[in-house]
Amino acid sequence: MSRLVADRRAAGPGAAVIGLACTSLVYTATVKNITLSADERLIEAARRRARTEHTTLNEAFRRWLADYAQAEQRLHRLDEVMAGLKGRLQVGRPIGRDERNAR
Repeated sequence: MSRLVADRRAAGPGAAVIGLACTSLVYTATVKNITLSADERLIEAARRRARTEHTTLNEAFRRWLADYAQAEQRLHRLDEVMAGLKGRLQVGRPIGRDERNAR
């Protein structure tokens, strides 16, 4: 498992530094070290939220990082889909609420 290190001297007052050790997981690949600096209150609030979601701050960060890293790819894919639909769909008149509910 990863180890957690907090060194407030390096980050300044009111901040905590989290260092994640390189961890080899049995069911996945090796993960890389990363060090973040953030306000200690934010870190504690994030840990509380993670607990209520039955996860860890580490796992929540990994999910966020994957989402963040893949955002451009998702936008590119959306552009491809929209370009593929261009000319294949016809937009008609606006449909009122009663007409929509009748469908």
